[in-house]
Amino acid sequence: MEEKKRQKFNQEFIDSAVKLVESSGKSAAEVAREMGLPEWRVRTWVRKARNKALNGGQENLLQEIKRLKKELARAEEEATILKKASAYFAQHQK
Repeated sequence: MEEKKRQKFNQEFIDSAVKLVESSGKSAAEVAREMGLPEWRVRTWVRKARNKALNGGQENLLQEIKRLKKELARAEEEATILKKASAYFAQHQK
């Protein structure tokens, strides 16, 4: 029995296949036929690319949340300082 060698594709080739599906409006099956690939392989590449894009977006959201939490903590600290200062000056003006 003959062993089949596993085909390897470079990232540029994979990206071009995904880009064809995303931008041309063609289905993964149509792009797969045009490129002489199994449909499941193109679908897998597209799914992975979409998940990667979503995860990148989530990472950006997490960074934004972290930044906003720091900003909120600083604003709360400033508000506390201002309250204490106004109470101090209100007592010493009398």
